[in-house]
Amino acid sequence: MNIEDYRNYCMSKKDVTEHFPFDQDTLVFKVCNKMFALASLSKWEAGEGFINLKCNPDYAEELRAEYESVKPGWHMSKKLWNSVHFSTGELQRDFIFKLIDHSYDEVVKGLPKKVREALK
Repeated sequence: MNIEDYRNYCMSKKDVTEHFPFDQDTLVFKVCNKMFALASLSKWEAGEGFINLKCNPDYAEELRAEYESVKPGWHMSKKLWNSVHFSTGELQRDFIFKLIDHSYDEVVKGLPKKVREALK
């Protein structure tokens, strides 16, 4: 997966915006002003690309046990976030897109009902 595929997929989701709230290196995608995906551009360019994605805690543990490329979220809550690494080639693009979908859905679930309804 390349950075443009990742960016385009995230931006294709409803009410998603992109930001650099921390520095000029960390690209963050938000739905209704809540983060669901972020990545370091410099690490990606260095061939060490990974994205942090929000995850259901039980599913996060399952993913980490099954895939070496899924680790506790770097600089994030280890319970709720995973870092999904690309350098090993272990994970297929479609599976990564499903993990992005899951992250987006986890954030949407936490939004007020009125906001969730507007996203449908």
